[in-house]
Amino acid sequence: MPAFFLMAALGGCGWMSVTGPSATDILSGQHDPVSVNYAVVKVTPKVIEVQSRNLPRLTAFRENQRPRDITFGIGDILGVTIFEAASGGLFIPAEGGVRPGNFVTIPNQAVDIHGNISIPYAGSVRANGRTQVEVQDAIVTALKNRAIEPQVVVSLVEQKTSMISILGEGRSARIPATATPERMLDVISRAGLVATAGTATGAAGAETWVILERNGRRAIAPFGALVYESANNIYVHPNDTIYLYREPQTFLSFGAVGTQQQVPFGTWRLSLAEAISKAGGLLDVQADPASVFLYRGEARDVAEAMGIDCRPYEGPVIPVIYTINLRDPAGYFLASSFEMRNKDILYVSNAFSVESTKFMTWLTTVNTTIQGPITTATSAYGLRNIIQGAGAVPSVITAGATTVTTP
Repeated sequence: MPAFFLMAALGGCGWMSVTGPSATDILSGQHDPVSVNYAVVKVTPKVIEVQSRNLPRLTAFRENQRPRDITFGIGDILGVTIFEAASGGLFIPAEGGVRPGNFVTIPNQAVDIHGNISIPYAGSVRANGRTQVEVQDAIVTALKNRAIEPQVVVSLVEQKTSMISILGEGRSARIPATATPERMLDVISRAGLVATAGTATGAAGAETWVILERNGRRAIAPFGALVYESANNIYVHPNDTIYLYREPQTFLSFGAVGTQQQVPFGTWRLSLAEAISKAGGLLDVQADPASVFLYRGEARDVAEAMGIDCRPYEGPVIPVIYTINLRDPAGYFLASSFEMRNKDILYVSNAFSVESTKFMTWLTTVNTTIQGPITTATSAYGLRNIIQGAGAVPSVITAGATTVTTP
């Protein structure tokens, strides 16, 4: 029995019911070779600085290059007007008459499947892949030996290519790209796909995400990041696809907090201190304020910037457990500056006194369980003696875990 209780005292905490790992288990690192390896990072001002430099952005397009000039494509409807310097040339007759000027307008025509348009006396002129100025110069070159100092104006009557597709939940728009470069918010506003009404979990903008697809690459950011982070409001290029969808940003709370559930942000930006408050705060009778943990998958470059040796980890995402000490009065300043990310996991471990109390309660239960049969057997033995007239009921003296019976 002494050996049994010693073993229980040394390893009993592993037997107790609990909502998650203890602080010592987390801080000691991963010991299971078949489980997921993780890094432990203490929240410091340096860590917060690294995090602030790596806020959610449309990182696949961080170069933010100005879009190329609009070029014509197959199916675009073009208008061509040809000017001559004097009457009596190729297009302007010598006869007098009332004319608006020395020019002639060719009927509108579409760029054919071969990428050409047809110009009288110039033949087929390539338009596909060329800008307005390039097509004008090509027509002038074809006519300069036949017309009198020709000048040409080419206009886009109806745009069929160089379009921007904007898709939303239940709504969509396909709008032409403009000659003047536009940014993400400009295009989204022109398409009229941004909702402004609030929802049960917060403002619509806090729940809206933006996906930008370009040339087979994709990037994603919260809609609020476009509004508040100018680096995300990048230029839109012709043939880009923008997808707007609604998905509340949430985090999970476990352990010694007021509520263990999925908690919506309610806003696009949320600090760790606000997240703890939303989860009901730390339980005064259970939580260890020095053992507040945040689980997150970080990009490899961000992890390296925080000083993590990423060589033992595979893949682009490094499992990181952030730890912050709220027993330190300055800990709340750090928590107010540390930003939450979508799908973060907040966990607060129990205080040592709680685990000790659980263990002592368990010992009491074991002791009571052992004493119960002994007391029952003693009572039965005494009852038998009374019935048989063999003697009195034995006296039962209980001292701790030891029961002594005397005749």
